[in-house]
Amino acid sequence: MSEKAREIARSLPDNPGCYLMKNKEGTVIYVGKAKNLKRRVSSYFLPNRNAKTAALVEKIEDIEFVITGNEYEALVLENNLIKKYNPHYNILLKDGKSYPVIRITNEDFPHIFKTRRVIKDGSRYFGPYPDGMRLDAYLKMVEDNYPLRHCQGPLKMRKTPCLYYHIHRCSGPCIGAIDKKDYMAYVREVEDFLNGDDSSLIKQVEKEMNKAAKELDFETAARKRDQLKALTVMQKNQMVEDFSADSRDYAAIEMRSYLCTISLMQFRSGRLIGRALYRAECLSDETETLLSFLIQYYSDGDSLPNEIFVSCEIDTDLLSSYFRNELRSGVYVTVPKDGKHYRILRMAAENASRDVEKRLREVDNTPALEKLRDELGLETVPLHIEGFDIAQLSGKYTVASLIVFREGNPSNKEYRHFSIKSLDGKIDDFQSMREAVGRRYQRLLNEGSPMPDLLMVDGGKGQVSAALDSLEALGLDFPVVGLAKEHEEIVFPGDRPSLLLDHSDPGLRVLIAVRDECHRFATSFNQRMRSRDASFSLLESIEGIGPERAKRIMQTYGSVEAILPLSAEDLAKGARIPVSVAERVLHKLNF
Repeated sequence: MSEKAREIARSLPDNPGCYLMKNKEGTVIYVGKAKNLKRRVSSYFLPNRNAKTAALVEKIEDIEFVITGNEYEALVLENNLIKKYNPHYNILLKDGKSYPVIRITNEDFPHIFKTRRVIKDGSRYFGPYPDGMRLDAYLKMVEDNYPLRHCQGPLKMRKTPCLYYHIHRCSGPCIGAIDKKDYMAYVREVEDFLNGDDSSLIKQVEKEMNKAAKELDFETAARKRDQLKALTVMQKNQMVEDFSADSRDYAAIEMRSYLCTISLMQFRSGRLIGRALYRAECLSDETETLLSFLIQYYSDGDSLPNEIFVSCEIDTDLLSSYFRNELRSGVYVTVPKDGKHYRILRMAAENASRDVEKRLREVDNTPALEKLRDELGLETVPLHIEGFDIAQLSGKYTVASLIVFREGNPSNKEYRHFSIKSLDGKIDDFQSMREAVGRRYQRLLNEGSPMPDLLMVDGGKGQVSAALDSLEALGLDFPVVGLAKEHEEIVFPGDRPSLLLDHSDPGLRVLIAVRDECHRFATSFNQRMRSRDASFSLLESIEGIGPERAKRIMQTYGSVEAILPLSAEDLAKGARIPVSVAERVLHKLNF
């Protein structure tokens, strides 16, 4: 980080606008917006900034800024600058993927093809189709049966036709070999099928299959059989895409250190039609990153839903103003607190969480661990670190989380949680820590498993002493430290002074990653316990579901969310309940 960048931050005006942060090569690495440029940019250089921000700020050598009239103008400008510069530390739309649709272009001689992009130019769209292989088979069948043009883009008149015309796979509109009326007759047959009228095409293919089988032409019969299967699947999935009626998107963001993943789930006409993950290394926090993502994602006006449900408290008024003013569309944006939309959003969050944790495991932290060994005075490099945190809600649902890092990366399969049993409703984090640490290492002793190179607890002297009490009672002796969040202070047992490292220190960043993961895992388990109680209450409120059936449903499916995609028949079979009761359950959960 250059002193020049720090001085620029101090000299910025108190106006709304956008700022562009550059590295020593002069490349724009981050673009942000602010109500107050001076206050926002200066916050990156404060001494108590988090480790993620500190590490990334080290790369900043220069800062440019643009003043705008208000925050809304800054939002629009930020989106344009991100598109222009593709900064490394902004969320970028490059990893997402949605289900394909069939497009019939709005032309005199339409082109029919598969796409993932919807353009509002009068073209007709059908789908979406989750089964890509069946969709390809269907389009191949269309090519085999209808002499429609294969050339992309607007039709261009030619003097000589292409190869498809000579092999009778195209009717030659480019040379005037077919008029619009006859060509559109072929297109209408394809549209009729896509609209649900299967009377002609399926019967035709079935007739050809039977004929080939009777003539012992098994190769042709097999090909027609595959076409028939593709048509059957397509028939079940027919839906002209309505991008306004009952259209909902769910966007959940998860961040670990500087890594970020956004999970987007799209529902149209009540069906899940697309899931996508978008990745980034981010300088900003969750709210800024998610808002920026949504502006980018919907800025072309394509596929705007009626409603967008988000996982954190972004500026929904600002976002709605953008949709209304720039895209001429009224979109309802909100953070659901419970109900169906909250449950679906939790599924999206789980997808994002798994992805970002996978990315964390791929990071090489060896140099940081060596630095941590030297700073803590350890005998060996702490390749095996274990961390504890306590979470509770007014003395209820008290839980402890144990997380394990191997070579500086999370080892999720070794995570454990402990429901604290020794408190009798009291609030006592120290006793909770004693119980959790004692239970963990008593078990490792019994199993003859190796102990960690370092134990880290979330908290100060009291939590460290509580953990040490349990280790000494078990006759164990390995390094224990605490991490006090306010100043990221490393706390040691006994009289050893605490250690304050620069927030950009790589060793400290490892401990912060362990602490943050401890907190996330403890809190999420605490929430699951509360949610499980709420799920039982919700199920038992449905006519025909008592404690036994509620227990059976939860044991079979694990959560209410897992029930949402099921049909009444599948739920009835899996949970061993009448279909009529299953229908009531699904009706209740979906409203």
